[in-house]
Amino acid sequence: MIWNTMMGTSILSIPWGIKQAGFTSGIILILLMGILTLYCCYRVVKSRQIIPLIDTSNWEFPDVCKYYFGSFGQWSSLLFSMISLVGAMVVYWVLMSNFLFNTGKFIYNYVHDINVTDIVPGTNGSNKVICPSAASGHLPWNRSVVFSADNITGFTLFEKWWNKSQTVPFYLIAVLLPMLNLKSPSFFAKFNVLGTVSVVYLILLVTVKAAHLGIHLEFHWFTENEFFVPEFRILFPQLTGVLTLAFFIHNCVITLLQNNRNQENNVRDLSIAYFLVGLTYLYVGVIIFASFPSPPLSKECIEQNFLDNFPSDDIMSFVARIFLLFQMMTVYPLLGYLARVQLLRQFFGNAYPSLFHVLALNLAIVGAGVAMARFYPNIGGIIRYSGATCGLAFVFVYPSLIYMISLHRAGQLTWPALIAHIFIILLGLANLIAQFLL
Repeated sequence: MIWNTMMGTSILSIPWGIKQAGFTSGIILILLMGILTLYCCYRVVKSRQIIPLIDTSNWEFPDVCKYYFGSFGQWSSLLFSMISLVGAMVVYWVLMSNFLFNTGKFIYNYVHDINVTDIVPGTNGSNKVICPSAASGHLPWNRSVVFSADNITGFTLFEKWWNKSQTVPFYLIAVLLPMLNLKSPSFFAKFNVLGTVSVVYLILLVTVKAAHLGIHLEFHWFTENEFFVPEFRILFPQLTGVLTLAFFIHNCVITLLQNNRNQENNVRDLSIAYFLVGLTYLYVGVIIFASFPSPPLSKECIEQNFLDNFPSDDIMSFVARIFLLFQMMTVYPLLGYLARVQLLRQFFGNAYPSLFHVLALNLAIVGAGVAMARFYPNIGGIIRYSGATCGLAFVFVYPSLIYMISLHRAGQLTWPALIAHIFIILLGLANLIAQFLL
């Protein structure tokens, strides 16, 4: 359950993050961030148990923050929780626009027997890999299209009304906005299995593509190369920002573990879940990076969504986009419900005070998603900014502060523990600052 919940859209950006950090440093960072976030998540799970003389069995982590930090802890935890939820919903909207666009283009070209040959750099053959934005010049999606004169008008009209950034993000409103306004999204929770199916299929896709493409690795430790990136790059904080959200489950881990039949196994189950998540990220990231055909392409061509490195007429990628599109369309209302419950219940004492309140909130969230898909459709950037921001509070600061305060009140705080947890807080702060500097 924890593995399924944690495995989200970040998996699509892990190969790009490894490219930004460098192959060797990328692997090291995934391992280190997995261990660090696991420890902080462990501190969240234990945070209720270290409060004396109070029944905390029904408490969530924001309640613990309120106990230690008063109203500031309550409202700041709400703020950062909303950042994580709305940030995830924005990423979902950008990705759903991307998947819907490519799916529509594939269907249109197939029905009208249109042969599209991409001008952007790419490999030849049945397992083609493309470079939508090369390292120098950010090459556009220009293409030569081979079709009969009778289809020119129809294809031009299709291109006008089926545009990835200008029209498709708006089409999603008609489907998803009514879903957000439902009082209970329990119907969509039944499709939770789609998340597992999508991830398993992505692993299958990555394996098959790597088997056909082969391994393309060449180690250059600090120097640039025409086709390869250095093993260690100054841009590595971009990967740590992505990983903060990729390993983020701290705001709901207590709720998830409450369903455990044997509560004494919580730490074991949490550790196994983090191990599986880290292994999945490592497998997908390493295989995509290692098999990316360089030469003739450069590793710099790896996109923030690695599915964009496969053309829209690639069958396996088409199926992956279909899976992910339906999965996200069922998860999106659940995220909106969580955001509504957390925000409106704090302000009005009711998760559904009126249709007007709910509609106003949902219009704001949907508007943010449409605006990002229209003007800033960079999922890697959105993930790392929102991940580093919400992670600063829920991953690094609050768990460490609460643990140090509890040790101090019990007279058990030692210098090694103090230094170690202050260092964790400084790492989180540095992680957030670095996102805006690189």
